[in-house]
Amino acid sequence: MITDACRPLPTGATLSRNSIRKIQGNRACSMTRSVSLGSSNRVVAAKATSVREITESIKKGERSALEVAEEYIAHIESTEPTTKSFALTDFEGARAAAKAIDAAKAAGDELGPLAGVPLALKDNIVSKGSATTCGSNILHGYQQYDATATDRVRSAGAVVLGKTNMDEFGMGSTTESSAYGVTVNPADPTRVPGGSSGGSAAAVAANECVAALGTDTGGSIRQPASFCGVVGLKPTYGRVSRYGLVAYSSSLDVIGPMAQSVEDVAHVLQAIAGHDLKDATSDSRAVDDYISGLARLDDFASKPLAGKRLGVITETMGDGVEASVKNSIQAACKHYESLGAEVVEISLPSFKYGLPAYYIIAPSEASSNLSRYNGVRYGSRADADELAQMYKSTRQVGFGSEVKRRILMGTYTLLAGYYDAYYKKAQQVRAVVRDEMNAALRNVDALVTPAAPTPAYSIGSKVNDPLSMYAGDLMTVNINLAGLPAIVLPCGVSTSPAYANLPIGIQLVGSSFSEADLLQLAHTYETTTDW
Repeated sequence: MITDACRPLPTGATLSRNSIRKIQGNRACSMTRSVSLGSSNRVVAAKATSVREITESIKKGERSALEVAEEYIAHIESTEPTTKSFALTDFEGARAAAKAIDAAKAAGDELGPLAGVPLALKDNIVSKGSATTCGSNILHGYQQYDATATDRVRSAGAVVLGKTNMDEFGMGSTTESSAYGVTVNPADPTRVPGGSSGGSAAAVAANECVAALGTDTGGSIRQPASFCGVVGLKPTYGRVSRYGLVAYSSSLDVIGPMAQSVEDVAHVLQAIAGHDLKDATSDSRAVDDYISGLARLDDFASKPLAGKRLGVITETMGDGVEASVKNSIQAACKHYESLGAEVVEISLPSFKYGLPAYYIIAPSEASSNLSRYNGVRYGSRADADELAQMYKSTRQVGFGSEVKRRILMGTYTLLAGYYDAYYKKAQQVRAVVRDEMNAALRNVDALVTPAAPTPAYSIGSKVNDPLSMYAGDLMTVNINLAGLPAIVLPCGVSTSPAYANLPIGIQLVGSSFSEADLLQLAHTYETTTDW
């Protein structure tokens, strides 16, 4: 039966994000279709429901976990030839997990908080039973154990559908450097989805999964979330275990959730957060309740954010930021004021120094971390008569150009004659950036910035201009340098002819371990707007 929510839209009609959610969440729909978003088309799933709706329907017996899994598998099979969100799929493993959930329900066992929820993992988070390649030929076919984050979502009942595409070893901002092809942006297939967690963002945006895990070293969850029009959260460093995350830059890397709503992000974060003895950088403090503080619209006071104070970072709203991005952030701030929050401007003079410091520290750590991939212990190995030649050939064939570029950059800055001039100075800048941001956060509840200077780039436009691509990380890298949490959520679409109708995201940055507060601020905005 086709309900009103499933009827075709008039030609040229447009929908707000919340309107699309309502259509996606209508359980009577039994087909996939294209929804017109201005001049672009994107495919949406027929039954794209939330974490809460799926788990409740399974627990009540309205649907089986296997039925849900089959719906998403069918949708992936229909959309993947175009989207290319996944590096690999594990449909048999997903079916087995769904059947186990249905068997547990039939036996009267208590089901987990993510029971039956279709979820994807970024291809640098290891998982038992499927390969983890980091988008690289050098790890082709590599299989090992479950990362702590993988184990926790599975223990919570999530059904893992596969591994999402990514920039090789997380080095990139477009998901074009993957050895397994280019992922496209579901909002406009001529655009990149962002990176390096572009596959996770695109899978969520195309409704190929309800949620996905990404990783964030300098914005790799938040920038793709902005480009694809979804929600992405970078937790505080140490809040989520890094055990089983293939390292790019160990002092910056974090695992975090991506989904279509703040509430869904909260559910996934609740499952993966917490201390882990296997990770020496994991923090032991108790995990907050991220879900109970997310009020329903009916429960809001007339000024639900009265007493809250937000600080817009002046340096993020200047030259180089696309006009529609500025306008969307300013409109979002006015909406926050209408909800009772006070919005002020805050200048962080050190903010502009974060980007060059990041591009010294991250490649330096990458140079060390990636030295292990030499054909001896991990992944593929080139044939050679001598050991030194085997090392050289394996790395030459196995690594892509962007990875090689960053290894060279990092090796150079770590040389004895340059260490003090570059790496040591970058770490000193990092301390200044961290201290200045923490000082600002003592006066406001959250800092506000755009998630990126522009909406999504055209595919291929940054491939031969790496410095331009690096500059796109301006809004996000400082948060990693400081180890702070941040959330990105949609706040508008571009009206610029160069970026017509592409999503724009707002970034909220909080003090360490303030994820619950950030989620409440983001949820209140999301619930009271069309975004």
